[in-house]
Amino acid sequence: MVNLNKQKLAPGLYLIATPIGTARDITLRALDILASADVITAEDTRSLRHLMDIHGVPVGERPFWAYHDHNGERMRPRILAALAEGKSVVYASEAGTPMVADPGFDLGRSAVAEGYDLVSAPGPSAVITALTLAGLPTDRFLFAGFLPNASGRRKTVLGELANVPATLVFYESPKRVAVMLRDAALVLGGARDAAMCRELTKKFEEVRRGTLEELAASCAENPPKGEIVVVIDRARSANVSEEDLDLALGKALERLSVRDAADAVAAELGLPRRQVYQRALQLAAGD
Repeated sequence: MVNLNKQKLAPGLYLIATPIGTARDITLRALDILASADVITAEDTRSLRHLMDIHGVPVGERPFWAYHDHNGERMRPRILAALAEGKSVVYASEAGTPMVADPGFDLGRSAVAEGYDLVSAPGPSAVITALTLAGLPTDRFLFAGFLPNASGRRKTVLGELANVPATLVFYESPKRVAVMLRDAALVLGGARDAAMCRELTKKFEEVRRGTLEELAASCAENPPKGEIVVVIDRARSANVSEEDLDLALGKALERLSVRDAADAVAAELGLPRRQVYQRALQLAAGD
């Protein structure tokens, strides 16, 4: 059992990161805050209570409130009222770091807007964990959360990100990851390197590495289960001749629309989409 450092906390909203899998990944400071806060709030009270039980942190007679997407409008005023009374309030995501793809974002913004202190006790994050395991560049990355469910909108968003000079990171559902990777291969280029990371820090942790085309085929044939993070390498710029561009577009136009062909070739060759699209229009018209 942890030797908790229970103390009087200054008033404010305390954001603590909770494990994304392995319970022992929680930090000692987060446990101290859980033991000391006047009010405890959580995206999932059952999972947080279980985590506290594992580490011997008693709830006692303290308020223990749920705060999530479905009750945020109703609960925020109650939490802000506790802060107004000078109380220390801790908020925990169901797993990972608050404010990152998490309902705590609105709560944190509201607390800041009202002038209350916001304190972070950092810790586990699926985004950072996946980046450390993917084997792709980490000097610059963009976390884009969940892509849209509809394929057309998903391709549009991927097209907007195609030439971002940074490693791309997404959360994805196991039910959609195969089609997401398929669309990513189409829009970003099937040869772009990527990694599919699932169940990070858990018993069935798995990292599949390969090109987008390879991963799309792998996930279609052997669908993964659990929590998934997809990491995709950045676009690679290259000196491309007009002949190479026309050759790539010619092949793409044999199976794709002008718009999709332009998206795919622009991503594959690292060229501006507008330039590629204009040339694709010319080729499609017989120029």
